Amino acid sequence: MKIFEYMGKYDYEQLVLCHDEQSGLKAIICIHDTTLGPALGGTRMWTYDSEDAAIEDALRLARGMTYKNAAAGLNLGGGKTVVIGDPKKDKSEALFRALGRYIQGLNGRYITAEDVGTTVEDMDIIREETKYVTGVSPAFGSSGNPSPVTAYGVYKGMKAASKVAFGEDSLKGKVVAVQGVGHVAYNLCKHLHAEGAKLIVTDINQANVDRAVQEFGAEAVSPDKIYDVDCDIFSPCALGAIINDETIERLTCKVVAGAANNQLKEEKHGEMLEQKGIIYAPDYVINAGGVINVADELYGYNRDRAMKRVETIYDNMLKVFEIAKRDGIPSYKAADRMAEERIAAMRKTRSTFLVNGQSILSHR
Repeated sequence: MKIFEYMGKYDYEQLVLCHDEQSGLKAIICIHDTTLGPALGGTRMWTYDSEDAAIEDALRLARGMTYKNAAAGLNLGGGKTVVIGDPKKDKSEALFRALGRYIQGLNGRYITAEDVGTTVEDMDIIREETKYVTGVSPAFGSSGNPSPVTAYGVYKGMKAASKVAFGEDSLKGKVVAVQGVGHVAYNLCKHLHAEGAKLIVTDINQANVDRAVQEFGAEAVSPDKIYDVDCDIFSPCALGAIINDETIERLTCKVVAGAANNQLKEEKHGEMLEQKGIIYAPDYVINAGGVINVADELYGYNRDRAMKRVETIYDNMLKVFEIAKRDGIPSYKAADRMAEERIAAMRKTRSTFLVNGQSILSHR
């Protein structure tokens, strides 16, 4: 991988390689863009096949956070940390404290949080070395379990997509097929059931399915049948890349709106949904409730304030659809454009400043 060539292509700011022999820490901190504010993005711990794969993942994830934070209306840029190691056996206090020292050394340019392979407890350890961490224990002023907040944002975004697809945002009587009924989707189902939606659910964990059937009167189907059910809304809340050549042909819905990350296997599948007349709620816009929630910790967490901010996902989704209509592009492209337009506008305001009445170029 030609790192500087890749960084130049997508306008990255910084890549930090972190090594600590005593603890075994091998980590990459990537800062993509700080135009809107300090970079916020979680710490992922994974058994990567190679160091190049870890670096590539850090780069990709950091850029994704720039778009997610910008689209959510947050005054934050995008960044990410990846730790090379097995989260089941390689964790230690020394390792996470070493990482905390590297984060502290960036002096606020990057703020971390939990991600795949890390936990609240890990963030608590990092907090021993730096204040630039969110998603810590409630005792330290954290927001706690983010699942209910993420679910609420998905619910609001689904209502916005329904307004475009059906002419109204009410979900009463709508048939919603939910793929995966884990923590986030369970809370999403609560909102849908309360509004009078009919639920069809599936999950590889039968206990999750049984709970949804018992509590929400949901209809259960096997995982391989969820794409074929007759529904108004398909809500992917489990794996990524599930919108692909094979599944799109099977969908009968008018809306795809769910909590899963990276739902489109390839960009062309966003085009295919558009051609089929299916309204797609871009995943990083609709599932931004979690990052909005932890971002509120930076101001001293206030749940009411955070929830009101999460409600703006409804308006953000409508704006995505407006841009799609304005520019004649699919919604997944419109989401990128919305984020890019916000970043460009802020970059423009920072590009010049006055000194003795003269406008001169400033540093980024």
